[in-house]
Parts: sequence; structure tokens; C-alpha cells
Amino acid sequence: MVEEYEVTPNRLSALGRRHFLMATALAAGSTLMPFRSLAVTRQQVGNGELIVISDGALSLPMNFLYPDVPKEELEAFLKANDLPTDALQPPCNVTLLRQGDRLAIFDVGSGANFMPTAGKLLENLAAADIDPAEVTDVLFTHAHPDHLWGVTDDFDELVFPEARYQIGEAEWAYWSSKDTLDSVPADRQTFVIGAQNRFAAIEDKVEMIKPGQEVLAGVEAIDTSGHTPGHLSFLVHGQGAGTLIGGDALSHATISFQHPEWRTGSDQDPDKGVETRRRLLDRLVADKLHLIGYHFDHSGAGAVEAKDGAYAFVPLA
Repeated sequence: MVEEYEVTPNRLSALGRRHFLMATALAAGSTLMPFRSLAVTRQQVGNGELIVISDGALSLPMNFLYPDVPKEELEAFLKANDLPTDALQPPCNVTLLRQGDRLAIFDVGSGANFMPTAGKLLENLAAADIDPAEVTDVLFTHAHPDHLWGVTDDFDELVFPEARYQIGEAEWAYWSSKDTLDSVPADRQTFVIGAQNRFAAIEDKVEMIKPGQEVLAGVEAIDTSGHTPGHLSFLVHGQGAGTLIGGDALSHATISFQHPEWRTGSDQDPDKGVETRRRLLDRLVADKLHLIGYHFDHSGAGAVEAKDGAYAFVPLA
């Protein structure tokens, strides 16, 4: 069962210096537009509760996303599915898991320094009455800016000061390497510098994890590399259908399902990304797993079904 409800400004609470930043952002925004209530999705899984909260949205040009697909074919597909043809504005869905006295968060949004339309997690957590100090575990699917950079605030302090941190061993090794900065295109070098700066903030608290490892009670790390060298997804096992927190292994709720074979510029290894998408979609269907997509509409929660020789994402009601 998925519950979606609205939270409003009167639920905001003062929770220290991090929420001073949040309150400042809200005050600035209120001079420009009315406050928009925030949608929060909750879903029971096993003995825990999954909570999905928005970090805002990105804006990504289409010619960057699918450079190998002929323009006419791509535009025809996008128009047939009522999608924009110039750019996508994917939402950013941050997932939390509450189990007993533990509160885990999977990825932490982009913070204030990536895109102006993103970095809303801190204020949205406050609006949902969740204190960052409650978070006991932070787990990263990968180290791209919109998943990692929100780990520190504008004072360069940890947003989740009481948490332990977990990240894939291969992901940490890649972004930490001295050779990585020189090996990436110029437009990706800020990704590397940003990752290394955030890694420095958590290096005394971080644990390396590997695919197949139980990272929390009933939560398994899954190898979904391709988007980045060490990308992990997290399978939350339940009594019925488990739920996969998929990060960017599947990046669009229409395109990734109907055309998993399309190489995308957002994957560091486009061929491995295709392989991972196909394998993952097969498993999601075969095992009847639910899925939370970081960049999907409908708060990202849904199921997967085989359809017309490909796949379809079905949002949970």
C-alpha cells in the first residue's frame, strides 16, 4: 500500500543550523511565489516503512541523453509518448527506510551547488517532520552530484551528523583515484572534484560495501554498474514483493523501459548500462519486485511488467 499526503508550512520546525539554511531558502522563495505543498509518499515493506521525499528536479538536454539515436526516431518516440523533445526535467526522489530505531537514507540529493531547481531535500525533510539528526545510516547508489553533493551543507558540515555512511567499494575507488580527474571529459571534471571534496568530509565515517552484502537488516546491495563503475542498487526484502531502490540504473520511466537498448550519454559506460538495464528489467519482472526510480514521476514507486516485446513501468496506486 502506498500512501501519499500533503504537508504544509505549519509543520516546519526549527532543527538547528541546517534548518536555518532551510528557513532562509523558504523565506527567499516566499517573496517570489506562493508556497507549494510537498508530496510525500509512504510505502510499507516487510517490517519497515519506505518514505520518498523530493530533492527537486534537474534539467537535461536531449542531445546529451541519447546522442546515438537518430533525431527523427527519437523525436517521433518522444512525441508519441507526450514527452518534451528538447530537454527532460527529471524529478529527484530520495528514499528513506524506517526500521525500528533506525532511519536510513539512500542518496542525499544535490545540495545547493549543482542546479537551482534541485537541492530541496533539507527543507522537504523538515516539512515532513524528519530531523536529519535522526538518520542513522546513509547509503549511496553512486557519487554523481545529484546523489552525493547534499551530504554537506553550506557550512561544509555533515547534514546527517549522527549517521554511518556506506558506499560501494568500486565506486569509492573510482572517484578517489588520482587518475580519474585526468581521464574524464572537461565537462565532467567538476563531478570528480565535487565527489572528492564530499568524500573527504565522510572518510572517517564511511564503510565500503560490495554487491551481495546485507547492508542493513533485510537490505541487499545489488550490482547495477554501468551508469558509474560502482553503481549499486538496494533490494529491500519484504514478506511479499520486495522493493528495489534503483538509483540511476533505470533513469526514465518510459524510455528506459521501452528502449533499454538505447545507449545514453548519462552512463559512463553506455554498453554496460544497456547490459545492466536488460538484466535488471528481466529480474524485476521475474521476481515481481517493486521499484523506486530516482528520476521517475509519481514519486518513483511502481512495478514492472513485460509489454509488447519490451517493458512498462506501472506506478503504484
